[in-house]
Amino acid sequence: MLERYEVETFLTLAEELHFGRTAERLRVSTGRVSHVVKKLERQIGAPLFARTSRVVRLTPIGRQLADDLTPHVAGIDAAVRRAVDAGRGVTGTLRVAFLGEWTAPVLLRAVALFSERHPDCTVEVHEAQLSNTRAGLLDGSTDVLIASYPFDGMVNGPALLSEDRMLAVAAGHPLARERSVSLEVLADHPVVQYPSVTSVEFKRDRTPEHTPTGRPVPKGPAGNTFSEMLSLVAMGRGVLPVGGHTRRYYPRPDVTYVPIHDAPPIERGPVWLASNTTTRVREFVRAATDANSADR
Repeated sequence: MLERYEVETFLTLAEELHFGRTAERLRVSTGRVSHVVKKLERQIGAPLFARTSRVVRLTPIGRQLADDLTPHVAGIDAAVRRAVDAGRGVTGTLRVAFLGEWTAPVLLRAVALFSERHPDCTVEVHEAQLSNTRAGLLDGSTDVLIASYPFDGMVNGPALLSEDRMLAVAAGHPLARERSVSLEVLADHPVVQYPSVTSVEFKRDRTPEHTPTGRPVPKGPAGNTFSEMLSLVAMGRGVLPVGGHTRRYYPRPDVTYVPIHDAPPIERGPVWLASNTTTRVREFVRAATDANSADR
């Protein structure tokens, strides 16, 4: 069984690959770091680091051990953080974000109620972009994001917003004259794609590879932002399934929004990293649900 200080020393050295910097981060001597590493290597029965006068690098066994230990240590840290949060009550700072103009009112109502219930917790609000939603949740710069479902790899909370689906087409497109269309029309026109960083399940839901009857859907060009994707639509490069709120928040003379009569509604709500399920996050999701119950 490894002691916590041994694990911390090993993982810090695995990250820094430098005894001096590791000792500085841990506020111990380089001799102490060397002693701990040698003790670990005796326990393991094999070298964990290859060391020369100039270079420190992980051995294959050391790399495997670091890869195996890292998620467990992160889980322990998250558990301790949740316990501390529960003991202190809801304090500190909560970082929340919204994706899409239409989700901003939902988020702001949630922030207002959460702040009323927990005045000792500061809430920071910012707008996320398609390119950084997942990265922000993973690196901790965003605690809770209001976005579209499904958002795979994250906890998807209660749906706060539901809207019908529409098809965005160029104003001069033949479909622009239709009162409504079926999902089957996607097989007849290129579909503008979301950026590669977008959630896989989200893209499968919003820009499917096949229609309900199994017809393949041709892929059009990809945009980096939602506005850019709508511009591709306006240029006639493809069509794009969107939510009904798009017509209100992105009115454009060069784009027409046509209802899709056989598609399920789009749902939006809070998403967050499972290992970051703190008391703050749980209380914010509860406030968001209560504040937006009339819109569901």
